[in-house]
Amino acid sequence: MPSGRVVITGVGWVTPLGWDLDGVWNRLVRGESAMGPLRRYDARTWATGFAAEVPASFDLRERLGERAERHRDVSLSTGFALAACDDAWRMAGFDRAAPDPDSVGVYLGAGEGPVDYDAYIGAHAAGSKGQPPGAFDVGAFARVARSGLRAAAEVEQEPQLTSTHLAAEFGAGGPCLNCMTACAASTQAVGEAVEIIRRGDADVMIAGGAHTMIHPLGMTGFIRLTAMSTRRDDPQHASRPFDASREGFVMGEGAGVVILEDLEHAQRRGATILAELAGYGSTADAYRITDIHPEGKGGAGAMSAALRQAGIDPHATDDAGRPLVHWINAHGTGTQENDKIESAAVRAVFGELAPKVPFTSVKSMLGHLIQAAGAVELITCVQAIRTGIIPPTINLHNPDPACGLDHVPGTARDTNPHGGVSVCLSNSFGFGGQNDSVCVRRFA
Repeated sequence: MPSGRVVITGVGWVTPLGWDLDGVWNRLVRGESAMGPLRRYDARTWATGFAAEVPASFDLRERLGERAERHRDVSLSTGFALAACDDAWRMAGFDRAAPDPDSVGVYLGAGEGPVDYDAYIGAHAAGSKGQPPGAFDVGAFARVARSGLRAAAEVEQEPQLTSTHLAAEFGAGGPCLNCMTACAASTQAVGEAVEIIRRGDADVMIAGGAHTMIHPLGMTGFIRLTAMSTRRDDPQHASRPFDASREGFVMGEGAGVVILEDLEHAQRRGATILAELAGYGSTADAYRITDIHPEGKGGAGAMSAALRQAGIDPHATDDAGRPLVHWINAHGTGTQENDKIESAAVRAVFGELAPKVPFTSVKSMLGHLIQAAGAVELITCVQAIRTGIIPPTINLHNPDPACGLDHVPGTARDTNPHGGVSVCLSNSFGFGGQNDSVCVRRFA
């Protein structure tokens, strides 16, 4: 029978600040920004010609060696996921193959692979060439498309194939799922993976997410929605959560993977336990596709549910008067609506204690990793518990009174003199009104 408690025994990430666990964490603590001009294609004429890209030195073959050959046609984001999972798997102390394949599952919030944009443009140009207005030569389009598009790469556009590759590489024969709930996806995947373990359908779950939308189709979609920053002359300072001058998010990319285990399973094999995944909450705004509920009801509901499952009273304090939640990793995108409404949701949950709970956004440094964001940010919570350091919100020089909480501006905070970090909440709120929160605490 499962113990009912789920712990984290391994973590791994690939981010715009790199992929070494401690190296990336140290850069976050120092307040470094990953934003810069786009390298992958020419976006000089675009309203947003910058992003937070994974360093060009990332090489899956270098990370996996000969094992990379079986994944040679994967999308960039699947490559990120394989590398992140390899680190997490080894950190958890597993050999290459799962100990009991049927007891190990995969649950990801992985996005679609990028479209071969250049090939489609070439095929469209062939179909339009020499045609009168309104006409199109479908035969010419098909011939060029067939010669230019690679079948394997087209298949890899399917979002569920990321979890398929991870299952094959790490011998996971249990439940294998993928969800696409936009920016909430990987937090939701982690939460649902916890529930799979709790009900006894797996002892171990590989959970997290991977995504890149740094391609012409992905970037132009958000440009048309006017959701991204247009601070072209200063990308390093473009992501400005909770600042009065904020005007949109900065696109990022990457992957985050955690290894979740039933507590008794982890203890039997002598695993090092990094933290406990103590609570999970999931809600829908049931409001509008393009707008957050103006009172933050969905976000407040997700946070409250995660805390309730963890048995933590958001209105209680310890003997020193310190709130029981020591850090909230904000969704904190840097858009006007998100930051204001998420702050209101925190106030609704924590009441008078809200100003005393550090509430910061690492998206100010990493950018918005879309479906990978929640998993990567969950790992920052694990690191905060391990180190006692709360990463800052950078570029916050003129705080918006409508946000007005403890956003730890500019400089990381060392909580060790006050007992360290024992409990974190991590929020992920997705386009369409999906809200997910997880509560992570120090294992005891």
